[in-house]
Amino acid sequence: MCKFKILCLFLISFFFTSSFSQAWPDKPIKLVVPFGPGGTNDLLARIVSQSLGDKLGQTVVVDNRPGAGGAIGTDYVIRSAPDGYTLMIGATSTIAVNVTAYPNRNFDPTKNLTPIVELASGPFVVFVNPSVNATNIKELIELAKSKPGALNFSSSGKGSSLHLSAELLKLMTKVDMVHVPYKSGGAAITALVSGEVQVYIGDMASLFQHVKTKAVRPLAVTTEKRFLLLADLPTVSESGVPGYEASSWYGLLGPAGLPADIANKINKEINVIMHTPAMSERMQTLGIQASTGTSERFTQLIKQQVPKWAIVVKAAGAQEE
Repeated sequence: MCKFKILCLFLISFFFTSSFSQAWPDKPIKLVVPFGPGGTNDLLARIVSQSLGDKLGQTVVVDNRPGAGGAIGTDYVIRSAPDGYTLMIGATSTIAVNVTAYPNRNFDPTKNLTPIVELASGPFVVFVNPSVNATNIKELIELAKSKPGALNFSSSGKGSSLHLSAELLKLMTKVDMVHVPYKSGGAAITALVSGEVQVYIGDMASLFQHVKTKAVRPLAVTTEKRFLLLADLPTVSESGVPGYEASSWYGLLGPAGLPADIANKINKEINVIMHTPAMSERMQTLGIQASTGTSERFTQLIKQQVPKWAIVVKAAGAQEE
């Protein structure tokens, strides 16, 4: 009798979950961005939300929840019901870096969240102020070694991807450059243009106008291979730092326990959306390109990135107490 009851409960649960998933979505979906409006995470979310909403026949609402380097918005999603109505845009910093940067959270992105699909990826670019006597990475390293502590680099904040990309360069080349954190990427860029700092690693899209006016000088891209949209720029790796790689990537995730059929449906629609000519054009304006693929591929990417950035976070002293 006991076994019969257990079987009945299992069947009821199975059919309830199945019918629930089949009805999804029957109300608006919330897409959480763990940063304020205006950055790449936010702009990508707004582009994707419109197309995904059209595909699913429901409104996808972007919900900005900034704070604590993205941890506040991420934790909100972790605590949400795994019903497909709360998703998030995750990135290198919020998913791979924050595991080590915020050790008291006991955060495991592949256990506390459901990786659904990688959306896009792209390089950062190493920029210098024109006053810096370096036209490539090799010259920049030589200059930094000849004047330890004389070069300053800006970032959008301690523990950000931009900060840690520069720290990785320092770690691999054993140079001494001083980190100057700012409250936003815009302020960090202003510091570079004005000459307040000499070096900055950031998105090409955010500095494109300054490159055109020669207010800043791009030296190299941070990806493993040359980036199609910036083919004239060499990689840091081929410019004297073999093995250097610090790409920015973005993906869709949901709470842990998200039903597989919902995750698969989102994955399927995103793979179609991101490879349309119109979407490719819009990605170019952000300096990134579509990545997509399976949820398993995205999960493996996260698992590979966490230990890599843990080394850099600890070396840079970027852990929060």
